[in-house]
Amino acid sequence: MDYDLTREQEMIRKEVRRFAEKEIAPVAQELDEKEEFSPQLTRKMGEIGLFGMFVPEKYGGQQMDYVSYIIAVEEIARVDGSQAATIAAGNSLGIGPIYYFGTGEQKRKYLPKLCDGRALWGFGLTEPTAGSDAGGSKTTAVRDGNQWVINGSKIFITNAASEISLGVTVQAVTGTRPNGKPEYTCFLVEHGTPGFKAVAMKRKMMWRASNTAELYFDDVRIPAENILGKQGDGFHQMLKTLDGGRLSIAAMGLGGAQGAYELALKYARKREQFGQPISKFQAVAFKLADCAVQIECARNLLYKACWLKDRGRPFELHAAMAKLYCSETMGRVVDHAVQIHGGYGLMKDYDVERFYRDQKLLDIGEGTSEVQRIVISRHIGC
Repeated sequence: MDYDLTREQEMIRKEVRRFAEKEIAPVAQELDEKEEFSPQLTRKMGEIGLFGMFVPEKYGGQQMDYVSYIIAVEEIARVDGSQAATIAAGNSLGIGPIYYFGTGEQKRKYLPKLCDGRALWGFGLTEPTAGSDAGGSKTTAVRDGNQWVINGSKIFITNAASEISLGVTVQAVTGTRPNGKPEYTCFLVEHGTPGFKAVAMKRKMMWRASNTAELYFDDVRIPAENILGKQGDGFHQMLKTLDGGRLSIAAMGLGGAQGAYELALKYARKREQFGQPISKFQAVAFKLADCAVQIECARNLLYKACWLKDRGRPFELHAAMAKLYCSETMGRVVDHAVQIHGGYGLMKDYDVERFYRDQKLLDIGEGTSEVQRIVISRHIGC
């Protein structure tokens, strides 16, 4: 077994880390405080190739392996969860469905703009009454000649209401299957389409510098060619998209855990009590040791899942495991990190406070921890 990264993967880690520390770290706290999405920073991330990393060059992508993409997300998350969310959702949820299921014309029309950071694309699945039960969608699409008419709403959609958002992929009910269950189809809806409105959501606890939206569809008419794939394939497309998305959320958990651990270790080495650095006290040292062990385990699990995906082998079980474990690992690590910081860990002047808030979304997004356990239990035959 070879646990070494390739030279290219090591270079990606080095360059993305340098970028994150130089460009993101100095502004992360301010953007978080203002709840401000930065199109300029998004454009810079596009310029260094962080969008479309797994997309072929003919569509404007970087044509890299999935491990490389996950390393990039991990390194951004090590510094700031909001910008990592923009990258993760932009790739896995925005670009992914169009690349994997779109027609050649759809790919040529949208992917070049999405792969260089000029534009973002949302993934419209969650609804006010359909979260973990993705099959409970109420949004509908009805065929009318050579058009489809969409009505309904979506909520908690990342990258869908910024000034550079180009459109969204929307799952809608388009009929009933022979077994009596709803038929779902996905559609590509551009901003500016009459009846379509995207509203940015504010007052979030976490990812305050990423863009989150509520979407409204009021008799939105789109041409029939805006179907993604075939009619009735929507639910399958959404599940496949979520499988890949779980890897990027896992990478955010891994990177966030690494960042919080490094902040705690640095603080513990400098902070003195009773005449010595608190890192010398067993109570603190054991917390840091536990963090190091869990981060190492999380990284190995996530990279294995990506390795499986890169080789075209079944990876769904390992994706669910990685998402669950990496998300909850960050939860344990940030809890220790705040405890080590003591009262300072509760102050916004210290980055660890932001890491503590940002972690909670990872237990919820891309399928809650409870849903991951359902997925895993089914795979193992429960």
